[in-house]
Amino acid sequence: MANSASALVSVVVPARNEAKNLETLIDEIHAALKPRAHEIIIVDDASTDETASVLVKKRQAGVPVRHIRHAKALGQSGAVRTGVWAAKGDVIATLDGDGQNNPAYFPALLDALERGGPQCGLAMGRRLKRTDGTLKKYASRFANAVRGGLLKDGAKDSGCGLKVVPADLFRRLPFFDGWHRFIPALVSREGFSAEWVEVVDRPRGHGTSNYGIFDRGLRGVLDLFGVWWIKKRFRGAAETTEVM
Repeated sequence: MANSASALVSVVVPARNEAKNLETLIDEIHAALKPRAHEIIIVDDASTDETASVLVKKRQAGVPVRHIRHAKALGQSGAVRTGVWAAKGDVIATLDGDGQNNPAYFPALLDALERGGPQCGLAMGRRLKRTDGTLKKYASRFANAVRGGLLKDGAKDSGCGLKVVPADLFRRLPFFDGWHRFIPALVSREGFSAEWVEVVDRPRGHGTSNYGIFDRGLRGVLDLFGVWWIKKRFRGAAETTEVM
């Protein structure tokens, strides 16, 4: 990875009907990364609110924001994938569009990725003082324990949206609907390590979540065993030497 201070950072934000949250979040991202070259990619997952007009206003104010719109909703994983492939940066940072992830932690995550050396493929937030409801917090803890026992990826919080990954590695990861929940395991599969930065979650600013607890339960279990199978069937990245 290029030195984090000089690398272009592409921030990918999947968003569906998050116009009111984006009003503040985009400014926060821009302020956090202002000393660095960066772009902000809002992947609009077929929103029906005022997302487009918010982004036009931000662009006119000089914020380096790009608007990529899905004609139909593809979900969070599909939106992240769209942003990853559209990114122009050397490093890709992600966070959720609901405002719960604080972009003020991006500099620390970029520093952690660089500090981890060439074999570090991920810097990710570990949430403290979760603002989710009690049921969601216990469900998350249970899911993390099961996932960790099966995948053995060392993930301390697989659900945090704050992630920083080198662009070339991000694009190598196998894609499936739900992949954004398994980035630590997929990065580990490629032979890279991860760094963790403690972050403080915050309440959603406006609206309600597009993602529930039980609507993705069975699918999450199937995804978990699918990732386990993918890891088992992969012999590791090839170590190559150019002979001539």
